[in-house]
Amino acid sequence: MNVEFMNPFLVSTINVMKTMAQTDAKPGKPFVKSDKSAKGDVTGIVGMRGAQAKGSLAITFTEPAILHIYSQMLGEKAEKISDELVDCVGEITNMICGGAKALLSEKGYKFEMAIPSMVAGKNHMVFHKTNGKIICIPFETSAGSFFLEICFEE
Repeated sequence: MNVEFMNPFLVSTINVMKTMAQTDAKPGKPFVKSDKSAKGDVTGIVGMRGAQAKGSLAITFTEPAILHIYSQMLGEKAEKISDELVDCVGEITNMICGGAKALLSEKGYKFEMAIPSMVAGKNHMVFHKTNGKIICIPFETSAGSFFLEICFEE
């Protein structure tokens, strides 16, 4: 995968967490993910298609991380994963993808975004719609971890 695709998603993720959830998200070392299993409890996934490439972004939150982020964003305490919390993950996915899309546009890449899909539950699977390598970037917050997956093929 072209490294030019990774950095805008990384920057956008950190920015969205800081500005929308007052949460510092520290990225870990990226790795190539070889299976479809989610590393957390709630996932938002969105496809992107452009003339130069197509791919998808998935963000998977562990329950402690998303409960904290939801509370920070909406000022409401959540005790468990609910429909509202899953919708929040969809909004976060949209914001991260939209921010990355804007940064990629500055580099000459134009993309259309699909509507995000969300999946919740223990041991769920994440299916990217392309055959590219899945690059996974783990993030740590004060409340728990989440994982950003980027999968593009040119």
